[in-house]
Amino acid sequence: MVMLSLLAALVVAGLAFASYMFKVVNEYERGVRFTFGKYDRVMEPGLRTVIPFVQSWHRVDMRVKAVDVPKQESITKDNVTVSINAVIYYKVRDARKAVIEVERYMYAVKQLAQTTMRNVVGRVDLDELLTKRDKIAKQIREIIDEQTDPWGIDVHSVELKDIILAEDMKRVLARQAEAERERRAVTIQAEGEKEAAQNMADAAEILSERSGALHLRTLQTLGSLSSDHSNTVVFTVPMEVLEAVKGVSKATGEGAVADPTANGKD
Repeated sequence: MVMLSLLAALVVAGLAFASYMFKVVNEYERGVRFTFGKYDRVMEPGLRTVIPFVQSWHRVDMRVKAVDVPKQESITKDNVTVSINAVIYYKVRDARKAVIEVERYMYAVKQLAQTTMRNVVGRVDLDELLTKRDKIAKQIREIIDEQTDPWGIDVHSVELKDIILAEDMKRVLARQAEAERERRAVTIQAEGEKEAAQNMADAAEILSERSGALHLRTLQTLGSLSSDHSNTVVFTVPMEVLEAVKGVSKATGEGAVADPTANGKD
């Protein structure tokens, strides 16, 4: 009976020892193993051994990670307070460095991203921040990637999510945008009038160079007006012209009356 109890205890101890000794490393992971506190090797995916009380190991996820950088308040170069947040995508390139060179690399990357974002925003104007978000995000990524390179980390991209302004600044920008639209509208209208005037001057020059062209254009205009019966065409004629026409008509009528008399006498 004692032997059976002892054997059962040995089996349980063996299973417990085996469970502590054999480790499974997934395909997307790497294991950093230490022997008596000294770096030993990086364990590849598969079934690996770690001797209890002699060796220890750290599991490192090698997949791309998305870190949400909390909202940060910063002051731009032109003294405008903005709140901005972002997302950083990075992955561990070297598992050994990520464990040995920095403590809690995920927390370190997040803190570095916050300070870098505030520093970069403080070096640009508000207009540049709003219109060149991709350029600013690229600057933030390059700075973070350079500083995390000794940690064995590659920063893939940085995306600026929201840029939040104060309510009074929103009203100022709205008035500025409205004034800009009005300026563009006036400019476009002036350019259109200038182009129309130039076209009219060119047309007048062409009509003046060809005899009868102006009369044809007048007849064409009258023809287009006569197509709609609701239009009424009014010609303005100076009184002098009417008096002259009346005099010519009167003289012609008197001549026509005098000619029959003369023929009767003959």
